[in-house]
Amino acid sequence: MPLGLAAGRPHTDPMTQRVDLATVMDRLAIDEVVSGYAAAVDDGDWDGYRALFTPSGRADYRSAGGVEGPAAEVADWLARTMTLFPVRQHLIVNRLIRLDVTDGAPGDTARVRADFLNPMRLADAASDPAVTAPNFVAAGRYAFALARTRDGWRLAGVTVHEKWRHLAG
Repeated sequence: MPLGLAAGRPHTDPMTQRVDLATVMDRLAIDEVVSGYAAAVDDGDWDGYRALFTPSGRADYRSAGGVEGPAAEVADWLARTMTLFPVRQHLIVNRLIRLDVTDGAPGDTARVRADFLNPMRLADAASDPAVTAPNFVAAGRYAFALARTRDGWRLAGVTVHEKWRHLAG
């Protein structure tokens, strides 16, 4: 049922309307964090990547052949690894946002499940002007855990579940 609707009629109770508005605002803020994550990785903005996480935030890229650990350490690993792929673009779609509820109001934690498609170009191919298409593609699903902080929503954890990859010859 859409937010704010019961039996096809809008909620008129001011408290219910405030809860509905808070839920919408939280969903938009969470979506912005997930989009910011993709942009930070694609742009190589490792300070921006770190800033998206809580101080104890962790990331797990093991299913994609990577590392797991504190977000700051994973950012260092990504900074080194992504030099292999100077051209990259994350497409994060089918986002299912689940806000925890406390006493009938949005709580301070959330989970997002989202699919990804990540075309990239290897460094050797990026320098060849004849190569116009990505030559490496990975896809799968992210599991994001978020926490509300005094600075807004932040990532408490990111887990990559890579399902497939393709390397063009």
